[in-house]
Formats: sequence, C-alpha cells, structure tokens
Amino acid sequence: MTLAQAKARHARLVEEIRGHDHAYYVEAAPTISDQAYDRLYHELLDLELQFPDLVTPDSPSQRVGGQPLTAFKPVQHLSPMMSLDNTYSQEEVRDFVARVQRLIPEGKLEWIVEPKVDGVAINLRFENGVFTCGATRGDGTTGDDVTSNLKTIRGIPGRLRGAAKKMPEVVEVRGEVYLPKAAFTRLNAERVAAGDEPFANPRNSAAGSLKQLDPRLVAKRPLDIIVYGLGVFQGAEPPKEHDEVLAWLKAAGFKTPEKTWKCYSAEELLAAINELDGMRRKFLYETDGAVIKLNSFALRQKIGFTAKAPRWAIAYKYAAEQAETKLKSITIQVGRTGALTPVAELEPVFLAGSTISRATLHNEDELRRKDIRVGDTVTIEKAGEVIPAVVGVVLTKRTGKETKFVFPKTCPECGSQVARTDGNSSGEEGVVWRCVNPDCPAQVRGRLEHWCARGAMDIEGGGEALVGQLVKNGLVHDVADLYKLTLDELSGLERMGEKSAQNFLEGIQASKSRDMWRLMFGLGILHVGAGVAKALGKCFATVDDVFAASIPQLTEIEDVGEVIAHSLVHWHSEARNRKLIDRLRAAELNFKSALYNPSAALGPFAGKTFVLTGTLPTLKREEAAAKIEALGGKVSGSVSKKTDYVVAGEEAGSKLEKAQKLGVKIIDEEELLKLLGG
Repeated sequence: MTLAQAKARHARLVEEIRGHDHAYYVEAAPTISDQAYDRLYHELLDLELQFPDLVTPDSPSQRVGGQPLTAFKPVQHLSPMMSLDNTYSQEEVRDFVARVQRLIPEGKLEWIVEPKVDGVAINLRFENGVFTCGATRGDGTTGDDVTSNLKTIRGIPGRLRGAAKKMPEVVEVRGEVYLPKAAFTRLNAERVAAGDEPFANPRNSAAGSLKQLDPRLVAKRPLDIIVYGLGVFQGAEPPKEHDEVLAWLKAAGFKTPEKTWKCYSAEELLAAINELDGMRRKFLYETDGAVIKLNSFALRQKIGFTAKAPRWAIAYKYAAEQAETKLKSITIQVGRTGALTPVAELEPVFLAGSTISRATLHNEDELRRKDIRVGDTVTIEKAGEVIPAVVGVVLTKRTGKETKFVFPKTCPECGSQVARTDGNSSGEEGVVWRCVNPDCPAQVRGRLEHWCARGAMDIEGGGEALVGQLVKNGLVHDVADLYKLTLDELSGLERMGEKSAQNFLEGIQASKSRDMWRLMFGLGILHVGAGVAKALGKCFATVDDVFAASIPQLTEIEDVGEVIAHSLVHWHSEARNRKLIDRLRAAELNFKSALYNPSAALGPFAGKTFVLTGTLPTLKREEAAAKIEALGGKVSGSVSKKTDYVVAGEEAGSKLEKAQKLGVKIIDEEELLKLLGG
C-alpha cells in the first residue's frame, strides 16, 4: 500500500469509526456489532503502526471515544476512565502475559479474571461516604451527570456502609449498569404492546434508560449495577491489590462480580476464561467477555498506560455466535399502530439453539445504513442472544445481481399512503413509516388481537386465526363490533364449532366487567402500556374523566410524560375514536376504575410494596394485585429490602427464598384478606 492509498483508507476509517462512536456513545443506538467495530478499529491501529505519520491527536486511536450527551450537564471525572484493549484470540492473551512479564522480569505475576458485564460504564462519586454524583464515561475525562437516574437503582447505596476503619473523604467507584435479562424480555413485551420499537439488546435498553430525562420513567426499569473498581481514593488508606478492592466494595454495600479467578500463568488465565464461558449464560445479566487485570497496584503503576488504555489489563471477548445465510427477500409487516417494519426473509439457518428464517430490519434508515440488498449473503446473530438480527452484508460474496430494496410509499396491506410521523399530533418526522389509514386490515387485526390479549381484555380464543377470519369475512371492523357477534355468525366460520363459538361469546360477555385500566390499555393508544393505564386508573374515576383531562393535568400523573399526554389527547380528538368510546359504552362495558381512590394516600396500604408469588388458594394473582392497588399499595415483580410484604401461595419459589433471606414479612392469602378488611 502506498502512502497516498494509506491516507485515503485512514481518512475513511476515521470517519466511519467516529460515526459508530457517535451512534454508540451519544445516541445509545449502535449500528454494528462489537466484533465488526473491533475489526475496523484494529485495522486503523495496524495502519497507523505501518504509517506512524498518519497518527493525529484527534485519531480514534488516541481517545476513549464518545461525547457527553447535550441534554445532560457535563461532569469531569477526578481520575480518567480509560477503556481496555481487547482481543478475541487466546494466542494474543499469551502474548499479552509475555509482554507484561518482560516489563517486570522479576517476580511472579498474579492476575485476577472477572466477567465483563455488557452494560453502561458508570462512575459514582462518594464524599464522606455519601453518594453525591454519578456520571457516564463519556470521553474518559468528562461524562454526563445522570445522578438523578442512578439514584433510582437500588444497588447503589445512598451512603457507604462501614467498609474500612476510616471512610475515605472522596472515592470514585466504577461499575457497569445493566438491565437483567428477564427484565429486558418484559420491557420489550411492554414496548411492543404500547406500539414502540423493541430494544435490540439489554445494553441498548440500559443506555436508553439512563438517557431518559425523567427519573420517574427510569425508576420503572429495574436497572442494576455490578461494581469492579475505584478511581480516586482520598483521605484514607487505599487498597493495595485488586482483590482487596473487591472486598472493600462488597463491604461498602455494592454488588461485585459473583465469581472471580486468581491466576498465575497464561494457561491458568485461559482455563478461567473457558470456565467463565461455560457458566456466564446462567448469570442474570449479559456478559460479552472476561477482564484480565494485574492484582498488584504497585506493579500496575510500574507498567503504566498507553494513550487510551492500561498496559496491565486486557479484555478477552467471546465472539457472538453468528451464521451466514442468503437474504431471499424483504417483506413489510404492518402493525396495529400502522408502523411498517421491514423483515428479512432468510434461507433457514441454525443459530444459537434455534432455526432462524426471519429477522427484523427495524426501519428504512437501518436498511440504508447497512446497505442491505435482496440477494445478499448476510451475517446474522442473536442480538443479546435473544433477537435475531442482521449484522451486516458479506461484501466479498456480492455478485452485482443483488437489488436495492425500495421502501413502499403505499401500504402493502391496503394501498393507502404512508407517512414518516412520530405517531401523535406533534407532526414531527420520525424514523418509522406508518400507514395513515386506520381501517387498514392489518391494523384492524392487530388492534383486535391486542384487545383480546390476556394482559388487556382477556378474551380467550381471540387469537390470530379467529381474528383473521372475522376481519376477512367482514364481521368485525373494530373492537366494538365484537359485542354484536352472534352464535350463528361464529359457528359458520372455518374450524369453529358451536362449542368453541359459545366459549368465545362467553369470553366477550365476561370482558364487559373488566376494570377500566384494561379497557384503556386494550384501546391500543400509542405509548399507553399497561403501567400507564393503571396509573390513569388510580387518578381518574372513569374513562370519560381521562379523556376530559388536559395535557397539563395528564402530565402531573406519575408515569405520564408529554409524549403520552399528547398521544392520549390526539387519539380522543379523532371523531372515529370518540364514536368508538360511545359504542363501547352502549355495549355496557365497565368504564369505572376499581383502582381509583382519591384518599388512597391515607389508606392502609399507602407506601407499602407487595410481591405475589406462587398460586393462591382462591384469588387469582391479578385479582389480588387489583385489591392491593385499590388501597394505595404497590405490587412489584421482585423482592428487595424495600418490600413490605411477600404474599406466598403454593409452589412459591425463589422470591420466597429471597424474602426469607432478607427478613421481609411473609404472609399467606388469609392474612392478606384480613389486611384487605375481609
């Protein structure tokens, strides 16, 4: 390669890496996998090694990467937060150990191996034991002040416990904020139900949560943290080794890596890495590698740092399981909110325990960014080991016969126009194309399935197959039409006997008495999930009261921000939606909220948190939750020190065990009913 060619390639790499850095650190929306990014980065390093004159102060190789988000106040770290060099090669681990040994020829090296949590790096500052400031890594010296959001994480103590004889005057604690895998699955289900795009992986959801400007919204996402290191440590005797740091952090009240290894050779390190790989999928959080660190701080200081990373540590990253397959076509899926989502139709390929034949392409911008074309050979992986995703195109296998996908300007279901809007009255352009026809069959089917879903109006039998027939045969055009169906109409449908038809009609009849929050959620209003619907039910006595409220009144409610308030008001401003409400009222559905209790703040359960586990003798879990919430209590899905009661039924599992361990009061259904007043 000539110098001119190297300059041109260097300029392209710098521009591309900066773009990916911005997407990852600023937008919290990475556009490529970690492995693909690392390939670009290592190519840049190799090029600068071959042509040293190309290295400039602003090269990505000379910085950690990222900038503070402009929406947050910048805060300077008292000591830099450096990134780690990383490798996917076990041979490079051996080379790393040999390199460090050459720098310290005397003595035997002692290493610590710990899991690399796949989350968001955070710096926590404590002054005289009190948590005063929390910030993202940012560019390594300056990050975003996200203290208010971090205070919602219960794993971060407001005050350090007595971890040492003398508490440091100022200490920086480093860790990784993450969203547990189970919580990630629940969050995505809620986002889909509310008409929002799901997060690609738990790390994205954690980063997106910390970007929220309203801490009340962050509090609804059960973020957690693993801490693993220190920055400054002033005013007290600092630990001298890394295992002492972990012990100090644990004593101070933090959650530290659940398993670490102490090793004395490259072979022992590789054995630890392999052992970690075998157990990491059982952890509550995602891991993408192992971190190897020298234990001795004195030796760390002796070895020092490069411009961007310590010489005494390295991250070994596990390669995500990937597969190559052919992209046969791209289809468009129309959701209940009218969103048009491109879907990759793939030649079936086995990946991470299942056969993959379809993968979401998210939106038009994603297609253009990755330059994905029909006929391409593509690489796929399970993002966060959960959602099938197209990582990129195998350009070396492109033949020239591939075709660019032209995003439709009309809805493939009904032929109506599509528009890029944010889905409410603001008129702002969004990244999602939406069908503007509310009578689109795909939207009608989606709204009906959502209405019948267990979490909404709970009408058994109202799944995809039956709903498809109802719409196809012109029997149902909206959810109010369900309440006009007859036995003869249903019995005449394919594979629908009289008994099945009767059961479905009984389910429809039973749904009339469902609580108001289920109706509000079932309407499928953009951004209004089950949690928001319950919050509305606590503050408004009836459906009509909700829609009579102004935007300022709505935004005063916990969990309801500007976007949700505008969405509610915009939905009710449509004449067809007001007519739908009138028809549901005429069908005698319940418009009153059992959760509404203006004096709940003075009630017996005000400020009390309950957790339900196991099967109760007479009450369904939903019924028990509704009774608790009606008296001002809160029902949580997880047990913590702040839980007041755990209501345990038969076959209660890990929640009961955790409650016993934490000393939380455990009651049965009989005791709960006594608290409820019989």
